[in-house]
Amino acid sequence: MTDTDVSTATFGNDDRLPQVPLPTLENSAARFLEWCAPLLTDEQLATTRAATDELLAPDGPARALHADLERFAARDDVASWLDEFWPRRYLGRRDRIALNANFFFLFGDSDSDQPTRAAELTVAALGHKAQLDDESFPPLLARGAPQSMEQSRHLFSTTRIPGAPQDTVRTPYSDEWPGPSTERHILVLSRGRIHRMDVLGADGHPHTVDEIAAGMRTVLAAATDRAPVEESVGSLTTKARAEWAASRSALAALDPANADAIDLIERALFCVDLDDVTPTGSGDDRDQQICRAMLAGDSGNRWFDKAVSFVVLADGTAGINVEHCLLDGTTILTLVDAMLGEPVSAHAERVGARSQGEPAVTPVKFVLDDALRADVRAAAEDFDAFLAATATTVLTFDDFGAEVAKSLGSSPDAFVQMAYQLAHRRARGLTAATYESIATRQFRGGRTEAMRVVTPQVVAFVDAMEDASSDAGARREAFRAAAAAHGARAKQCQAGDAPEQHLWELELIQERRGADIGVTEPMALFDSPGWQIMRSDYLSTSSAPSTHIRYFGFGSTSEQCIGVAYVLLPDRLHVHLSTPEAVAGQMTAFATELRRAVAELRELLGSE
Repeated sequence: MTDTDVSTATFGNDDRLPQVPLPTLENSAARFLEWCAPLLTDEQLATTRAATDELLAPDGPARALHADLERFAARDDVASWLDEFWPRRYLGRRDRIALNANFFFLFGDSDSDQPTRAAELTVAALGHKAQLDDESFPPLLARGAPQSMEQSRHLFSTTRIPGAPQDTVRTPYSDEWPGPSTERHILVLSRGRIHRMDVLGADGHPHTVDEIAAGMRTVLAAATDRAPVEESVGSLTTKARAEWAASRSALAALDPANADAIDLIERALFCVDLDDVTPTGSGDDRDQQICRAMLAGDSGNRWFDKAVSFVVLADGTAGINVEHCLLDGTTILTLVDAMLGEPVSAHAERVGARSQGEPAVTPVKFVLDDALRADVRAAAEDFDAFLAATATTVLTFDDFGAEVAKSLGSSPDAFVQMAYQLAHRRARGLTAATYESIATRQFRGGRTEAMRVVTPQVVAFVDAMEDASSDAGARREAFRAAAAAHGARAKQCQAGDAPEQHLWELELIQERRGADIGVTEPMALFDSPGWQIMRSDYLSTSSAPSTHIRYFGFGSTSEQCIGVAYVLLPDRLHVHLSTPEAVAGQMTAFATELRRAVAELRELLGSE
């Protein structure tokens, strides 16, 4: 697509973007062996190589599965060979999404009080929605190439619906709901109670910031105490998905009013969660409290299935909690930058906000019997225990950022990834599987690619740093080689030349329709040491670069994993860490070693 072909309409380029390339089976097998080898012993590698040779057998099951994937990708109604992969990956997970899948961004500070900040965010969000609806929001470009904007269709009125064996999603721009949402209400949650607020008038024009702020004050004044735990139905959204599906069915079946309430919640444009939390202290301790509220908070004051929930604390501190199934961090960055990149007055003018009196506020009530009350209470208590078993912390590097890394001759992302590897070896005594999310929005329906950070060069770099006999020159040379390998692998992933999702999708095709294509026998690759070890993360990393974001965070992804969410900007690096409480000591050690690693690498590279 040439520059002259690029459409200025928000979604004008999406159907013309290139498809994600489908790797050959040979290429994915070779890449897989290359990626997992640094993590394996010689014996484990030999076992994995044998499984890979079996995968490539001319008449083997993988050939039939890959041929099926090729046929699927060639269909006219298919945008990408990953079209079935993404729903299975996100909607197919059966554990809880609260903490395990949802992620948050913490916004910059504001002088506004809680109800005013909530109103300002509401109007700003409506301003972005208006631009999406009329396609006047400029499509994103990267080095002149248009990026997929498809996910932005699902920011408003999108809700994940629990199911068994797989969830679904209720969203605009779908066959069931053509075009953008025309709903006029949002949900406001306060002290465990849910309220409907009509932020758009009957003619579609939003209320003013002052009027919406008055509505927020009405919600806060409706009850000064927290609702009984067993009546705060939002806690049900923290349950494992099949269990929540059963609870949702029981809730809807008990009384028609409940079905209406669920429908109202699912159609709402977005949530605004007004929390009673007032952060105390200063510095990282205060930020840690805030991030924990953004990540999880009071489960009865959330509806974790909503795509977008703005969380506003008692002092006006605010952020966003996001349901991940149709939305990646890059799309939420676009939303946040659009909302916060202009004064709220500009958004109000754009959408024609005008005085109409205080917006209508109506409680959303559920009819509950003893069984459902017990269910809600059990869900809340179980999630409280789960949250208590999750350790989190934050680190601020206000004297280090991307510009410092560049001045030292390093890619900023490669610098911090090498620091993570060095800190991990020192804190836990090993170099282990590390995931990094790489955006692929230049493709049709593009989302992310799974990058595995550990290369032979990374291992050699950490070894050199830990070798007392290694001099500064050797360590610098090892760093440069590792950083170059990291950049090369990231480019492979950006180009769609990566093995993991391709091989994983073959496994999932066998699960979905293996019997139909005559492939039912287990494949050794997926039980091999390489597959199991490469995908057993010790570090799961992802970045969110925006000047409007102070922290980005998500929960841990496994029993031994440290979730590393980082905001790397020209002048600062902010990191949020999470891990199971059982290995909290290792996370604390990692945080300590990370500070040491960043300082040590700065000194090493700066002494050339």
